[in-house]
Amino acid sequence: MALKGLDIFKLTPKKNCKECGSPTCMAFSMKVAQGAAAIEQCPHMSEEALAKLSEATAPPMKTITVGVGETEHKLGGETVLYRHEKTYVSKTMYGVWVCEGCFDGKIDGIKAVDYDRIGERMYVEMLNCKFTGDVAKYVELVKKADAAARTVILDCDDVAAAEAALEAIAASKPILNGANAANYADMNAVAAKYGVVLGVSAANLDELYDTVAALEAAGNKNLILDVTGADVKETFANAVQVRRAALKNQDRTFGYPSIVNLHKIAEGDATLQTALASVFTMKYGSVIVMDGMSYAQALPMYGLRQNVFTDPQKPMKVEPGIYPLNGADENSVCVTTVDFALTYFTVNGELERSGVPMNLLISDAGGLSVLTSWAAGKFSAGSIAKFMAEFEIESKIKNRTLIIPGKVAVLKGELEDKLPGWTIVVAPNEATGLVPFMKEYK
Repeated sequence: MALKGLDIFKLTPKKNCKECGSPTCMAFSMKVAQGAAAIEQCPHMSEEALAKLSEATAPPMKTITVGVGETEHKLGGETVLYRHEKTYVSKTMYGVWVCEGCFDGKIDGIKAVDYDRIGERMYVEMLNCKFTGDVAKYVELVKKADAAARTVILDCDDVAAAEAALEAIAASKPILNGANAANYADMNAVAAKYGVVLGVSAANLDELYDTVAALEAAGNKNLILDVTGADVKETFANAVQVRRAALKNQDRTFGYPSIVNLHKIAEGDATLQTALASVFTMKYGSVIVMDGMSYAQALPMYGLRQNVFTDPQKPMKVEPGIYPLNGADENSVCVTTVDFALTYFTVNGELERSGVPMNLLISDAGGLSVLTSWAAGKFSAGSIAKFMAEFEIESKIKNRTLIIPGKVAVLKGELEDKLPGWTIVVAPNEATGLVPFMKEYK
């Protein structure tokens, strides 16, 4: 249970301290309780008190790191059950199930799902390598998966095969998802030897709890829980109950990220797997493994994930810049709007449908909509002119026509003063009117 400010105060020295950033230790203690300061900032804290407070103030779900370099990912660290309570911390990772006989047939499709959306790379982050009985073939499989620059999940409950696979790719810090009630002691030794995260599975939640408790008693808290059950209903119940036990009941034995393997409960049904992946993105899969991943599957899933794991208090923004559409060049007309992601994608889609070549200019409007940013002074004639100067638009684009949103038609006169030589054209009020407007304008 998290300590309150007064509890923390009891364990801190009763004197003023400039070193920790607060005029009194009481004020500093309240900052720690509110999450505004780290307890380690106090130079007078004893090791015993620091250990107690660090444990008490840590998130109820442990943050686990897997992979290295470009394939490194953070899992867990969650503090709330629902996004609207605060925000989610570590986004769901998507993986694809591969085996010795199917890897070559899947890898091209896996690599094809790789694109950017609002500054975030959308791609298959993990490859789940299933052990099917042949150790030599399994080692070759995991080497291929490792070479594909994805975090590898070793789906293997055979101790000898797991050690052979880790011997080959341990430096990449894969997940060893192979511990269960029967082999956890041996698997724990292997995971500890190579310093990797250990996945734990069980026949039911009681068995899972007991196995995790035994691993913690053995000193291993670098874990991930495989909550996949016999069917969809059981898997969903497992995922929800584990998360609620950790966050609502503050039971740290279940305070670890989770794996949901859709290959086991919906094998061969791509449509069902896509629907289930959406469900478990929200409730509460840290890693979701699927049979495959097509571009059509990825678009809705990654869009949902980005919405769910974006801080609700921070609007999603696109990067300011020049976005050529429909084969635009330096002679194409310019259109401008704000950087609010929803506005950008709405306007971008309509402009692309028109088929007219144009340069879409996105300036920094604080991630606000057109009218809101205009009212706040973030989307004005001055800000647009400043953007044009900073991005050297006049040296890059010869066309001197700028189309502005209809809802800020009031800016037309001021823009003509600030951008001499430019023709300012007012577009329709709504994005739905852009297609006929652009075709007629052309």
